[in-house]
Amino acid sequence: MLEEKHKIILFDGVCNLCNNSIQFIIKRDKKDVFRYAALQSDIGQQLIAERGIDTTNIDSIILIEPGLAYHIKSSAALKIGRMFGGGWQLLAIFEWIPTPIRNFFYDIIAKNRYRWFGKQDACMIPTPELKAKFL
Repeated sequence: MLEEKHKIILFDGVCNLCNNSIQFIIKRDKKDVFRYAALQSDIGQQLIAERGIDTTNIDSIILIEPGLAYHIKSSAALKIGRMFGGGWQLLAIFEWIPTPIRNFFYDIIAKNRYRWFGKQDACMIPTPELKAKFL
């Protein structure tokens, strides 16, 4: 059973943009809020199945708040950023933009991420120091 004190970020483990985003988040996660798993991993697939998430339209980022909810696409990205605290709280202003409009732009990036940022042959392997943060 996963600890409910940590929020879980599911990400595309072979996407360079997604992997760089995870590295960005790890550096700013001073309160040790997040745990990470690739969408392609066994635990990622289990978490998706338990929540009945349809991944035919969501293949880049999912934020799971165990026992509460899950967030997808631009909503997940904004919630993650706001959890850094400080000036990152200003991201809340983008939540005023209707979700379909935010997701329209999010989807453009998501659909082109392999072409624009590249793709790895396999999911990233965390360093020994970071291994505890990955499920």
